[in-house]
Amino acid sequence: MEQRRNPTQPTSDAVEHRPVFMPRVNSDNLVKTDMVRFERHVGFASRQKKKSINDMHQVIRKKYGFSHVLELSSKSGNKLSFPLSPLSLKLTNEDGSQYSVENAFQSSMIFEDGGPYTDLLSAPPRQARRDERLMTSGELIGYNYFGMEWSVEPLTTFYDWLYVNALKQNTQLHEEVMQYQAFTDLEFNPKKRIHCAAYALAMFVALNKRELLDNVEDPMTFFNLYHEFKVSNTENLLEAGWV
Repeated sequence: MEQRRNPTQPTSDAVEHRPVFMPRVNSDNLVKTDMVRFERHVGFASRQKKKSINDMHQVIRKKYGFSHVLELSSKSGNKLSFPLSPLSLKLTNEDGSQYSVENAFQSSMIFEDGGPYTDLLSAPPRQARRDERLMTSGELIGYNYFGMEWSVEPLTTFYDWLYVNALKQNTQLHEEVMQYQAFTDLEFNPKKRIHCAAYALAMFVALNKRELLDNVEDPMTFFNLYHEFKVSNTENLLEAGWV
């Protein structure tokens, strides 16, 4: 007699690949990025996503021997994930103004046909990320953050600078953050975007452990890091054919 699956039981037969970002101290990389293959539990419920995260982290622990892995998405169940989210983490400027990393990033984009759209500084972070102008203004050609200009190359440099400096300012988070050996974000899809807070978070940990956080506020000092060390963000995964 054929055994039927109980329709109330979630399936877990979707094979998924997601990156894991690992801070490096004795390496020519600040961050090592690798892909993890795991069984993703089908469904959009938080319970299903937490199961997927647990499965992904089990693979990471087994493969690398790590005991402390932090998921950065809102589905992590870890209270530390919220203040570390780019939607929440605030960067304080010299004039005392504060903006989330997400608002600072989205409002700084310069396109062929428009931008930067500085009104996005005061928009709700999720709304700023989804603003239609960011999709309809042509090719991204650079960034301008309060008169500070950045190129799009090397990829992720400007975003990483925003995040690393915002986290550096929020010293109350440092002790807990430094306990983790790897970082993930289930919601981050390398097929759709390259900027990832989990990568920038891993970079912060590596810089802190190497005692290289001095003067990272200076864009040129930070930019030089991308020439002193090998870059291992999701661009390399694309080139390797992972995604």
